[in-house]
Amino acid sequence: MTEPDITQELDTTGLLCPLPVLKARRALNTMHSGQRLRVIATDAKAPGDFAAFCQQSGDLLVEASQDGERFRIVVQKA
Repeated sequence: MTEPDITQELDTTGLLCPLPVLKARRALNTMHSGQRLRVIATDAKAPGDFAAFCQQSGDLLVEASQDGERFRIVVQKA
């Protein structure tokens, strides 16, 4: 983790829906409001899954970008 605003990073490489979101939810439950979780995923559905998750949870989807086959998703805890 090189970015100072990232509190925790979760690598879900190789996991398919719904596991990346479930693991992220578990991590977010241990975090404080305003802290950020970066998720690395390879599931092509991950960006859409995290957008839907954030709509339901009230957390903020800060970033959803792609680098090759990897997705980088940053969620800020509400």
